[in-house]
Amino acid sequence: MKTKTLLLFLIITVSSLNGIHAQDETFSLLKVITDKEYPRADVVVVYDSTMTDVQETGLSYVRLHKLTKVMTAAGAEENKVVKFDYDPLSAYVKVLSAAIYRSNGTVELLDSARIIDIPAPARAIYWGARQVAVNFGRLEPGDAVETVVFRKGFTYALLQRPDEDDKFIPPMKGHFYDIVEFWSAVPVKEKVYHLTLPATMDLQYEFYNGAATSFLHYVTNEKQEAVYVEPTRTLKASKAPVKNYIHSKGKKIYQWRCANIKPFRRERNMVALSDVAPKLLLSTTKTWYEKAVWFYKVNEDFGSFEYDEAIKKKTDELLKGVTDEMEQIAILTHWVAEEIRYSGISMGEGEGYTLHKGTMTFTDRCGVCKDKAGMLITMLRAAGYEAYAAMTMAGSRIDRIPADQFNHSVTVVKLKSGEWMLLDPTWVPGVRELWSSAEQQQGFLMGIPGGSDLMYTPVSPAQNHYWKLYAESAIDDNGQLTSTLTLEAEGQSDAGIRRVFGRSFLSGHEDYFTSLITAVYPNAAISEYSYTNPYDLSKPMKMIMKIAVPGFAAISGKRMIVKPVAALNPFNDFVNASELYIDTALTERQYGFVTRCSKWVEIKENIRLPDNYKLEWAPSFTPFESEAAAFDAQYSVNDRTLTLTARHRMHKRIYEPEEWNDFRKALLARFQLIHSNIILQK
Repeated sequence: MKTKTLLLFLIITVSSLNGIHAQDETFSLLKVITDKEYPRADVVVVYDSTMTDVQETGLSYVRLHKLTKVMTAAGAEENKVVKFDYDPLSAYVKVLSAAIYRSNGTVELLDSARIIDIPAPARAIYWGARQVAVNFGRLEPGDAVETVVFRKGFTYALLQRPDEDDKFIPPMKGHFYDIVEFWSAVPVKEKVYHLTLPATMDLQYEFYNGAATSFLHYVTNEKQEAVYVEPTRTLKASKAPVKNYIHSKGKKIYQWRCANIKPFRRERNMVALSDVAPKLLLSTTKTWYEKAVWFYKVNEDFGSFEYDEAIKKKTDELLKGVTDEMEQIAILTHWVAEEIRYSGISMGEGEGYTLHKGTMTFTDRCGVCKDKAGMLITMLRAAGYEAYAAMTMAGSRIDRIPADQFNHSVTVVKLKSGEWMLLDPTWVPGVRELWSSAEQQQGFLMGIPGGSDLMYTPVSPAQNHYWKLYAESAIDDNGQLTSTLTLEAEGQSDAGIRRVFGRSFLSGHEDYFTSLITAVYPNAAISEYSYTNPYDLSKPMKMIMKIAVPGFAAISGKRMIVKPVAALNPFNDFVNASELYIDTALTERQYGFVTRCSKWVEIKENIRLPDNYKLEWAPSFTPFESEAAAFDAQYSVNDRTLTLTARHRMHKRIYEPEEWNDFRKALLARFQLIHSNIILQK
C-alpha cells in the first residue's frame, strides 16, 4: 500500500513539475476508478496536486495539477469547460497543458485555441477580474480531463507596484500565507499540498477539523539536491500550532496529503464549511499583533484617512448643534451607510487591504466595504475622533493561525471612556444599530497603533431584537373573526421589516400586507393598515392591520374549534419569522448551526368569545429555559375574554451542536402553539 502511495505521489510530482503526462500510469490510475466504488458520483477527482514555491519576497509560484474522471452525463456537462479565476492586478494564470484521456485509451492534447482568457462575471464589484477557460468540449462517461496550470501572485488585489513582477508580491513583503481546503463536494482519490520555503522563513501551521498525512520530507542541500529526510508522519489538529520544518542552507519543504476524501455532507442551517471541514492554515506571520500593526501602517502611510476642506465642511454641517458623543457617531455612521453606494469600480492602485482615500470615496460616492469604512474613519477624524480600520470575516470563523482570513472591513472608534466601538456602515443602511448584530460572535482584528490581538464580537441580548405581535380579536356566533393586529420590532427584527418597505415601490406595500394575510386566510379582508416610515430610524418599526375573516372558526353542533390568529401568526414569512424555517427533523447535529440573529418573540392575544360560548379545552405548555433558547405560553380566561401569552427566546446567533436539543425543544413548543386548536362549548 505504501509503495502505491509513493508511486502516485511521484506521478503527481513529476507531471506537476514538468508538465509531462505519464500516460501509462495515468490510464492505470483511471482504470481503478469504477462505478462500483463510486456509485453515485458524477465525477471523481483522481488527484489534485498543488505545489507552491515561495520566494524571499513572499512571491509564490504555484503549479496546479488535477485529473478528473467523468462518471455520468451530468459530470460530462459539468466539465466541458473548466475555469480558473484570477485578478490581473495581483495574479497571473497560465494553462501549461490540458488533455482529455478518452475511455478508448487515446489521449487528446488541447491546443491553445481552446484555452481563452475572458472577463469574469461581476456583480456589485467591478475590479476587472478575469478567467482562463479551458474548452474540453464534448465528453463521455469514462473520459477524464487533466490540467496543469501555473499561477503566481496572491488572492486579493492590493497596491500596484511599478515593476511587472513586483505587483504579484504580497502586501506584507517577505511573508507568506495560505488557506488550503481539504474538503470537497465530489469524491477525491488523493489531494496533495507541497510547499517549498526559503530557509530564512519560519512557518507555523495547523490542520483543522481532521488530519492529514505528511508522508515525505526532504530538503535541498548545498548542491540544491533533494535529500530524503523522514518517513510518514500524521499531523492532527491541536490548540497550539505544530512546527514541523527542517532548517538547512537550502529550502524547507513540507507536504500534506489526504486520500479518499468523501463529499462533505452538509446539514441545514449549519455554520460555514470552513468552520467544520478539513483545512490547512499556514502563515509566516508570527502573531495577529504583527498583522494588525502592518494593516495600521499601510493605510496611514498611504494617507487613506486624510480629509480635505470639502469633507470637513460636510462633517461640520452634519454635526451642527449636536454635542452628544453617541449621537454624533450615529449621524456620521448612517450618513456614510446611506450616501455611499455599495459599488466597487476598479480604481487600480489601492484595492484590497489598502483602503481608498476618503477624498476619492467622498467624490465618487461609491465603493465596497473598505471604502465605506474608510469614508467613516475620515469623517470621524474630521470631527475630532480617533478612528481606524478593522478587518473581519463575515459568515465564518477566524482561526488562530494569522493567515489572511478576512472578507470584510469595518471601522473602530475610540470613545471618551477609552473603549473601542465597532461601526459597520456597509451592513447598517436602514438599520437602527451602528454595528449589525447579524455580525455577533464574529472575529475581527483592529488596525490600531501598537497592534491588537484577534477578538470576537459579543453576543447581542435577545431582547435587543424583539418581535412583538399583539392582537385584539373577537369571534361572533357565526364564527367570523375581526382582529386588530399590531406588530412591533427592534434591532435586526426591525431591520428585516424595514428593508421590505424601503426596497420596494410604494405601490407594492399594500400587496405585501395582502400577501401575508391571504397566505394564511385566503378569504380575509383587510379594512385598514398602517406602518412606520421605513426611512425614519428614530423609532422602531410598527405595523397595524385590521382584518375580517369569515368562517374563521369551525362550528360542529355546539362546539366551535378555533386556532388563535396570533398563535398561527399571519406574519410568518422569512423576514418576520426566519426561525420557523429551521428544519426540526434533525434529532442530532454533527456541526454547529446558525440563526439570523438572537431574537425575542412575544405574542399576546385577547379574544372576545361569542355569546353563550365558554372555553372547553386549550393546550397547556411546560415552561422551558436554557442557555440556548426558551419558551413559555399559557391560555387564561377572564369573563368572556380568552387571553393567550407566549414568549420564544433565541439567545444568540451561532450555536454549538450540543445546544441543538435545547434550541429544538423550544422551537418544537412554538410549533405546537402554532398548530394547536382551542375548543369552545356553547
